[in-house]
Amino acid sequence: MNSMTKLANKLTKQVSYMLLIFLLGGYANSAAQQMNQKDVIAENMLLLQRSYGGWSKFFNKKKVDYTRVLNTTERQLAEAQKDVGDATIDNQATSKEIRYLLHAYQETKDNRYLTAVKKGIDYLLKAQYANGGWPQYFPDTHLYRSEITYNDHAMINVLRIMEDIAKRQKGFEVLDFSYVDKARNAVKRGISCILKTQVILHGKKTIWAAQYDKDTLQPAKARAYELPSLATSESSGILLFLMDQPKSTSIEEAIEAGMRWFEEHKIANKEAIIIQDVKQASGKDRVLVDKTGVDSWARFYDLQKQEPLFVGRDGIPHRQLTAIENERRIGYAWYGTWGKKLKKAYKKWKSHTPLN
Repeated sequence: MNSMTKLANKLTKQVSYMLLIFLLGGYANSAAQQMNQKDVIAENMLLLQRSYGGWSKFFNKKKVDYTRVLNTTERQLAEAQKDVGDATIDNQATSKEIRYLLHAYQETKDNRYLTAVKKGIDYLLKAQYANGGWPQYFPDTHLYRSEITYNDHAMINVLRIMEDIAKRQKGFEVLDFSYVDKARNAVKRGISCILKTQVILHGKKTIWAAQYDKDTLQPAKARAYELPSLATSESSGILLFLMDQPKSTSIEEAIEAGMRWFEEHKIANKEAIIIQDVKQASGKDRVLVDKTGVDSWARFYDLQKQEPLFVGRDGIPHRQLTAIENERRIGYAWYGTWGKKLKKAYKKWKSHTPLN
C-alpha cells in the first residue's frame, strides 16, 4: 500500500469518526434541548414571578419569551424587578404560568414549581374584588388597570382555574383541600359579578362589555379604540363559561338573553378577510366579503342602537371600518365568527348534554 493510499484511508477513518461524533453529538444536543426545554420555560417562570405571586406580560420592555435562556444581566434585572407591581391577568398572564408550572410539577415533582403555583393562586384570590370581579392588573390599578376585565377572556381564564381547583381536576388535585372552599367561593362571586354586569338596554338583557368600572359596574373605556360598548368576543367566552355551570334560573336567563342577542345581531353570509391592497401604506387591508353560510359579528356594538362600532387611535367612533386608519383596520380583530362555537355549545346545553 503506497503512502497516498495510506493517507487516504487514514483521512477516511478520521472523517467517518468525526461524522459519527457530530451525528451523535447533534442527537444528544437535540435530545437534551427537548428534555430541557420545559425546564428552561419553568425556570424562567420562577425567575420572572413577582414576589407577591403574579406575573407581568413583559420583561425588559418586551413581550415575555420564556423559551430564551437569559444571560447574567437579564437574570440580575429579573431579580431587581421582583417587587414591581405590574402583574396582570391580561393576555393569559398569570393564568398560563400557573397551568404550565402545575404541569412541570407533575412531570418533575420539583416542589419549587408547586410553591410557585400556590403563590400564583393566592395572588389571584387576593386580587378578586368583593363584588366578584378581577382587575386587569394588581396591585397597580391606576387608570383602566383597575377595571373589571373580561377583555381577551382575562377574567374567564381566572375563573376556569378556580373552577378546576374547586372540582379538584386537571392537576389541581395536588393542592391542599384548603384551596377548594376558597376557589368555590371565588367562582360563586365571579358568577354573581357576571350576572350583574350583563348589559340591559331598553329593558332587555343583551351581552357584556369588555371592561367595567369596579365601583359602578358600568361599561368602561380601556384604550382609545376600546370605548364602552358591547363586546362579542368576550361575551362568547362568558356564555360558554356559564353553559358549563350548574343550571339556575338566573344563569339560564342570562344565557338565553345572550344567545338571542347573538342571533339578532349576526351579519349573515359575510366574512372578514385580509386582502392585498397596493393603495395602502401597509400593502393590505381588512374587508368584509360575501361568504355563503358564514355568520359574522363585529367585535364591538354601541350602547345605544347596538350597531357595529369601529374606533381608531383618535378615539372617535365610526359606523364603518373604512372610516378608521389602515393600521388599526389590519391590527385589530374587528370582526369574527364567535357565534359559531356558541351555537354548537348552546345546542348541547339545551339538550342537557355536559360540555367537555
